[in-house]
Amino acid sequence: MKKILLTLLISGYLINNPALSYAGVPLNNLEGVGGIAFNPLAYTAGTDFDTDPAAQEQKFSPKSLIKKPQFGAWYVNLDKVDVDWTSFGFADTFFKRLELSYGYETIAPNGKNIHKNNLGAKLLLIKENYQDLKFIPALSVGAVWKNASNVAVGIHDSGSDFYLVTTKLINELPKPVLLSAGIISTKGRVTGVYGFDKDRNETFFGNIDILPLKNVAVGFEYKQGARFKDFKNDNYWDAHVAWFVNKNISLVAAYVDAGNHKSVSKTGLGNGFTVSAQYAF
Repeated sequence: MKKILLTLLISGYLINNPALSYAGVPLNNLEGVGGIAFNPLAYTAGTDFDTDPAAQEQKFSPKSLIKKPQFGAWYVNLDKVDVDWTSFGFADTFFKRLELSYGYETIAPNGKNIHKNNLGAKLLLIKENYQDLKFIPALSVGAVWKNASNVAVGIHDSGSDFYLVTTKLINELPKPVLLSAGIISTKGRVTGVYGFDKDRNETFFGNIDILPLKNVAVGFEYKQGARFKDFKNDNYWDAHVAWFVNKNISLVAAYVDAGNHKSVSKTGLGNGFTVSAQYAF
């Protein structure tokens, strides 16, 4: 905690330096994939983020075939069901198009101690503003293989998600707005924390972020819960604020609603708060 406070105090001075450049999205989400908290973005890890269209276009193509890696850590407290959820993620981009990621999660629901591993791959199919067409969003496809420990007897302990996501930064409005939406195919029960179903379900996810300042994003995130024959996930959403402290560090705070924990028809984990620290080289 002391280190976090020291970082905030130091960066409070640096943030006012007009020559300072800032980090940005994508962050490493809870499963290590380049995104926000729950959802992936079409941008790959290491993408330089700038609200100036000309600068963004110039920075987007990396100078080398391997981008510098980025790391992210999350802590989620869902006190309605006494759940502590900690995540550490790593991601890097190769050949300007392929993001590879790893995420490790520890979750403690109802006195259990669950460990979850996530291996991800994302392929950028269409670059944002392709051929100088400013209305073209970034488009990516991806997959995440997951494995969880201590799942119920008779439930699969591993499974894969597949997704298609499109993301666009809109600079023509009074303030820049980042929009992202996609479809995910999953077998995960509570994102895989409670194991994986024998069936697969396709659901929607989306994000919107407004940048009132170049180094601040305020946004909303939604993830539709997958529904299976004998298990139904509730919907998730969060409202978040991200502070891009400098070109390396990003800090995030969010209010999270992980579904109605009292529901008898769907599985939810209640609400709570989350914080995240991200570092990009």
